Amino acid sequence: MAFTLEQLDAIVAARATSTAEKSYTKSLLDSGVARCARKFGEESIEAMIAAVEKDRDGLVKEAGDVLFHLLVLLRASGAGLGEVLAELESRTAKSGHEEKAARPKG
Repeated sequence: MAFTLEQLDAIVAARATSTAEKSYTKSLLDSGVARCARKFGEESIEAMIAAVEKDRDGLVKEAGDVLFHLLVLLRASGAGLGEVLAELESRTAKSGHEEKAARPKG
């Protein structure tokens, strides 16, 4: 069975109940949304750089960091993976161009 985002989300949730001394995840969450957002941004930029440099292995590793830090940021912000997946599912009823055109302007 392949590892899933739901499994990673469950790991993040479990580690959120640990202590900052034992868990990097908990230390991120304890430091607040702004730090979680910065870490997500840093990892996203590193993934972009790896992609532009055609560093496939680096991109794969950084993409893992991006997904992890996104889940931490969602948890820190009180949003859940389920909500994100539901949003993505709702978008599949239309083509990408139709969905984008239907978004509110501004």
